[in-house]
Amino acid sequence: MSSSFPSVVPAVVPSLRGRIGHDARSGFYPASHRYRLHLALSCPHGLQIAVTHSLLGLDEILPVTLLPALPDAGGDGYLALRPLYEASSHQHPGPAKAPLLSDGWSGRIVSTDPAEILTDLARRFRGPDLYPRGAESAIDTVALLCERSIDAPAQCAGRADTGTAVREAALRVLVEGLALIERRLEGRDHLLGEEPTLADVRLWATLVQLDTVHRWHLDATAVHRIADHPRVWAYARRLAGHPAFGRHLDLDGIALRHHSRCLGKEAAGAAMQIVDWAEHAHPLVRQQVDDPAGGRRAR
Repeated sequence: MSSSFPSVVPAVVPSLRGRIGHDARSGFYPASHRYRLHLALSCPHGLQIAVTHSLLGLDEILPVTLLPALPDAGGDGYLALRPLYEASSHQHPGPAKAPLLSDGWSGRIVSTDPAEILTDLARRFRGPDLYPRGAESAIDTVALLCERSIDAPAQCAGRADTGTAVREAALRVLVEGLALIERRLEGRDHLLGEEPTLADVRLWATLVQLDTVHRWHLDATAVHRIADHPRVWAYARRLAGHPAFGRHLDLDGIALRHHSRCLGKEAAGAAMQIVDWAEHAHPLVRQQVDDPAGGRRAR
């Protein structure tokens, strides 16, 4: 699972990392209608959190504000989130970024750490068991595999400013990572059990990113090698048809975010989409209304 390819974009340590505990003694506790999620579905982390929120059925007790695909203040982030950052960290020096979980009682941010937000949603609110006791190590392993054996090598394999040998080595790591998942999915609909867990949420969002973003910079041969994992991509299509997954696909937003940040050149593989995400997305159209706090509110 491990590789010699670190993340192309260095990880940024979240600036605000509160946690939701068991009860009132823990400060932040899982009270209904107390918290709000602020998400951009164009962001892989935002997509993961939105899917988790839907799997848990939290629509009625924990609302979501959907933000535009691109921050409206450019490098300063989202204007609608700036008051939350200022209330939580006086003269906050960085951009007002999403995703984040806010506390409506105090008007402050609970956390900007996507992984910890996912864990707290799954552990502190009632719903399907997405983070089963005893499966923590396996879920963490899938997260590392996605980061080190799919995301990072896919980015490296598509970079024109690296040597051919480096790109080929990165592609080998990527194909080996997909092959590991291919073997794991033999005779299975999900990675760890009969129902989706956070492992499936993480992997599915990674596969979406691989096909809708990284593929643009890979040559045709590389895309063929990536696509040659039928169980992996059948799994991706199947989950896209699940209402908690496919309904959150913002394909236009993903493309807009990618092209706004990308400095690389389009390659031959760009025209070879592996999954028709629009076709396999759930037909239920998410209704959106203007939200006075900024962005859009999902309902």
